[in-house]
Amino acid sequence: MLSTLGKQIRGYWKDSILTPVFMILEVLFEMLIPLLMGSIIDDGIRKGDMNHIYLVGSVMVVAAGLGLFAGIMGGKYGASAATGFAKNLRQAMFENIQTFSFSNIDKFSTSGLVTRMTTDVTNLQNAYQMILRMCMRAPASLLCAMAMAFYVNARIASIFLIAVLALGGVLFVLIRITMKYFNQVFKKYDKLNESVQENVSAIRVVKAYAREEHEKEKFSAASENIYRMFVKAERLVALNSPIMQFTVYACILLISWVAANMIVGGSLSTGDLTQLLSYCMNILMSLMMLSMIFVMVTLSIASGERVAEVLEEKADIVNPERPVMEVSDGEVVFEHVNFSYKKDAEDMVLRDICLTVRSGETIGILGGTGSAKSSLVNLISRLYDVTEGNVRVGGVDVREYDLEVLRNQVSVVLQKNVLFSGTILENLRWGNPDADQEECIRACRLACADEFIQKMPKGYDTYIEQGGSNVSGGQKQRICIARALLKKPKILILDDSTSAVDTATDGKIRKAFREEIPGTTKFIIAQRISSIQDCDRIIVMEEGRVDGFGTHQELLEKNEIYRDVYDSQMSGGGDFDEPGEEE
Repeated sequence: MLSTLGKQIRGYWKDSILTPVFMILEVLFEMLIPLLMGSIIDDGIRKGDMNHIYLVGSVMVVAAGLGLFAGIMGGKYGASAATGFAKNLRQAMFENIQTFSFSNIDKFSTSGLVTRMTTDVTNLQNAYQMILRMCMRAPASLLCAMAMAFYVNARIASIFLIAVLALGGVLFVLIRITMKYFNQVFKKYDKLNESVQENVSAIRVVKAYAREEHEKEKFSAASENIYRMFVKAERLVALNSPIMQFTVYACILLISWVAANMIVGGSLSTGDLTQLLSYCMNILMSLMMLSMIFVMVTLSIASGERVAEVLEEKADIVNPERPVMEVSDGEVVFEHVNFSYKKDAEDMVLRDICLTVRSGETIGILGGTGSAKSSLVNLISRLYDVTEGNVRVGGVDVREYDLEVLRNQVSVVLQKNVLFSGTILENLRWGNPDADQEECIRACRLACADEFIQKMPKGYDTYIEQGGSNVSGGQKQRICIARALLKKPKILILDDSTSAVDTATDGKIRKAFREEIPGTTKFIIAQRISSIQDCDRIIVMEEGRVDGFGTHQELLEKNEIYRDVYDSQMSGGGDFDEPGEEE
């Protein structure tokens, strides 16, 4: 973990080194002040030597000024190093997440990744700044003050040493106990963020079902869990203050009692006592700082492990050493493919899939919920890798292609349509950043999106709100299809991407595909037989297996599942926007 996080200090090593240097200088100048104060008392005030008082007093002012300057510079460089470290962490996490395959992403929840990039990184930023400043200042101050105390009087300094060892033991025990609570707290944070994210993204559904009270209770429960865990941890941390206060006052009393006897006996001067009391406060304040550091570091260890987990996650799907850089055509072949989302799973999601799809064919895919339709097409663009067997595109195993080359030629409109904040044109150019407006309009015409875009106040410059909240589900689907077409792919996959479109528009889209992109291999996953019955061939999926593969007529004659679905849909009066037959 430390080596992983340490790599993110790059670019800020200078600030990270200068911060502790200035903090140590601040300590050294501070340690001079009690020594100089003792000299003023013993050699100036007691002897009535004003010149000595002025001289030593001037040195004290200079030392205080230099200490102040060193503290300011330490704060400046410490802030720069800590914020730079946090910036690098977020950037590295974001860049690594972009390399993740779907299987990598499945390991982390969205809310968990958000927490790691915000709360966890902030904890690490604060801890790093404290380590650079306080973690250098407190030990240096402790050691210097202890050394100076032993230099003034070893007998009294031994009281400090005993106090330091006792407090160190207490702090160690407290940290060990609180650590387990902090580890649990961040898991609760993920649940809290998940509750907020779900509520905000699905606020229309919440209001439609009048579930506001349920969501409030759900959020309140998640918040209450965090509160309870923090209270348990903070109760233990709070013990630090009274223990520290008790130690401080006990030391002062012991020092005063021992020192008073020594002053009466003539073995200790008033100036020495003043120095010892100052060093006593320095030592105990350093211990107080160390206890705060330990609490912060303890908190940040849990955050560090979570951040390092993301940074150390290696993408399951990477480019081969010598990738194929061109996809010759849209032929797709599945050879004895078995697939599972988890490598060690016993049950396969897809089992012994053997299919050959010729380039330019239009293939329909039909099956019940959970029949692995989406899993099948996700293997074509290598969003997941097969567990056994192989998938070939254009005669080449997909694992031999450069990922960018393959995915640019296999365009996918996923089941969950996503539009980004920006204009319609900006969203369309996700498919091809270099596409001009005419190309975008043509793609929208093919997807039957141009007709409603032209009616919008600003046409293609209309701004799409986050998540596409200002367009309907059908409009969103058509924009996403147009975006995919702009890639001019050799293979186009529509994963239930016209479910929110009426059958008339669905028919227009399919007709445009046949006429305008005949050379593109098309896979259409649908729940309506009317959407796929004119495909060249249709795959019927059942529990991860291919139950049937043929034309509409062949399947009606030979495949029971397909025939049952057809009869069910036709006898029900057709599709949702077509009138049914009167009984």
